[in-house]
Parts: sequence; C-alpha cells; structure tokens
Amino acid sequence: MKIAVLPGDGIGKEIVSETLKVLGRLGIALEFEEAPVGGAGYEAAGQPLPAKTLALAKRADAILFGAVGDPKYDTLESAKRPEQAILGLRKELGLFANLRPAQVYAELAGASALRPEVVAGLDILIVRELTGDIYFGQPRGIRPHASGGREGFDTMRYSESEIRRIARVAFDAARKRNRKVCSVDKANVLETSRLWREVVAQEAASFPDIELSHMYVDNCAMQLVRNPKQFDVIVTGNMFGDILSDEASMLTGSIGMLPSASLDANHKGLYEPIHGSAPDIAGKGIANPLATILSAALMLRHSLGQPAAADRLEAAVKGALRDGYRTADIYTAGTRKVSTADMALAVAERL
Repeated sequence: MKIAVLPGDGIGKEIVSETLKVLGRLGIALEFEEAPVGGAGYEAAGQPLPAKTLALAKRADAILFGAVGDPKYDTLESAKRPEQAILGLRKELGLFANLRPAQVYAELAGASALRPEVVAGLDILIVRELTGDIYFGQPRGIRPHASGGREGFDTMRYSESEIRRIARVAFDAARKRNRKVCSVDKANVLETSRLWREVVAQEAASFPDIELSHMYVDNCAMQLVRNPKQFDVIVTGNMFGDILSDEASMLTGSIGMLPSASLDANHKGLYEPIHGSAPDIAGKGIANPLATILSAALMLRHSLGQPAAADRLEAAVKGALRDGYRTADIYTAGTRKVSTADMALAVAERL
C-alpha cells in the first residue's frame, strides 16, 4: 500500500514525521514516498502543487497531508500561495466528500470551552462538500466599481448532482451511527441553499431509516455551543462546513485533536488534521500530533481496508490520554505535559 506523504509547511513536517513513526509500529506493509507541497512546493518548483507531487498523489493509494501556509508567502499572487495546493489536490483528485469527526474523549471533557456535562460523550460527524460552492464558483475577482474604487466578487454555486452525491455520503455514514442527519443551509436567503434543501430532501426518500432535519447555518452555529449532543451527522456545503467544523473542534478541547478525510467516489482519500501550519510554534516540538495520528487511522479505515489497525491506533490514542499524556494545547493541572515526539511515542508504545 503506497502512501504519498506531503508534510507541507510549519508544524506539518513535525506532526507527519511523528505519525509515520507510529504507523511503523503497526506491523503493516506500508510504502511511504514524500514530496513537497504548499510553501515547500513553491520553494522547490515555483508552484504550491508541483507536477511531480500531483503525479505522486494520483498514483498513491492514499495521501497523508500535514499543513500548508506561512506569512512570508502572503505577498505572492493568489495562484502561487501555499493554500492553492490543497484546493488543487481536491479538484484534481475529485475529493468531494470531507469527513470531519468531532469526538470528546472522556479525559479531555475538562479541556473543552464548554462545561463538561454539555460535551461529555459528544460524538458528531460533519460531512462537508468539498469541490463546489463559493471556493470554486466562477466568475470571481476584483474589478473597478461604478462608484469609484474597486469591488470584490465571488460566485456561490451548486449543481443537483453535487448535492445528491454528498447527501448520499451523509446518509450512508448515518446508517453506521445513530441514523440522524441534519442538513445545514441558508435557504431563507440563498437560492443555492434552496436548491440544496430541496435536493437533500429528495435524496432522503431513498433512506427511509434515516431521520432528516434541516437547520439554518446561523442557528446551527448557536446550537453547536448550546446543545451539541443533539447532532449525529451534519451535512453542509463547502463554506459552511469549513466554519462549523472549526467551531466543533473547540468542543473537543483543541483543534489539535480533530482529524479529517477527503474522499473521492472510490474511497481514495487525502487525510489531514483540520488545523493549519501554525508557523508561530513550528520547530518548537510542542505541536499536538494526535489529529494527524487520528487522520492516519481514518486512512487505514477508509482507503486501505485496515479497520482493525485503525481501531488499534484509536485505542492507543485513548490509552495515552487516559494515562495523562498531554501536549500544551490540551494540558490541564494534574496531567503530564509532553512534547510532540513524546506524545507520539506514548501512542506508539500503547500499540
């Protein structure tokens, strides 16, 4: 099983390196090949997604991705910026379904921004459509405005087929969970959302065993901090999903705990932590590697056909937390603050 390893920038290099060490303890034949991406890709080849990196990603069985971005690239033209790498991979590989689980480990309930009784036992899945919406809609740009100065514009768009396929992913996921799907939109304002709601409701007819509800995105944002355990699976568009999944991360105690999977129609995927490159702490050995390690568990489960290994890896993470190991972002009094490497080692030892 060939894994394309794309560490990227900032803490991406550290968390991916430690995750590879953990994967090496599983006793599974995995072949790793590394390539530059993001700012590292720009430095190597003048592009955030070099042609050789894209070719590797296409021939691999799965992609393990770190993070991209650094303020030193902020002055580059849009097409050269590190963030274009992940958008390019999603588009070129057809990675339309983003799975973002948000689970509160019992040991971390006290680290959440909410009261422990509100988040204890929380286990939700956000299914985010990844290749449509305002991030990819045309036309877009900046142009002169009739009143003087300039105006910026973007286009929010979705086709019926794009909505149907992401709805099916959400309904299928719900069948393996608590059989509830909440579709999130802004149908009281946006035409795109009115189509979204109509098509999701139509697709629900093929899943009579799943309870479907609809919610406006502003209400959903409020409900996630008011009563998050009312949700099981949330399905939503690209922009809303981007925002809501980051909000959900704070329910778990730290954005450093949340993994993600971005899948194509055949379950080939790109796996990455949902956090960014955090250049302010890069090289300090304090980043939390658990989101990347848990992303690797998703990779084993969804793309590599190794569910037992995925279960082992997730159990090892729980074991490390149960035994008091904490990186700085999840540290609380009475626990043991450790480095990036030591947290990964604690997980590896529990395998």
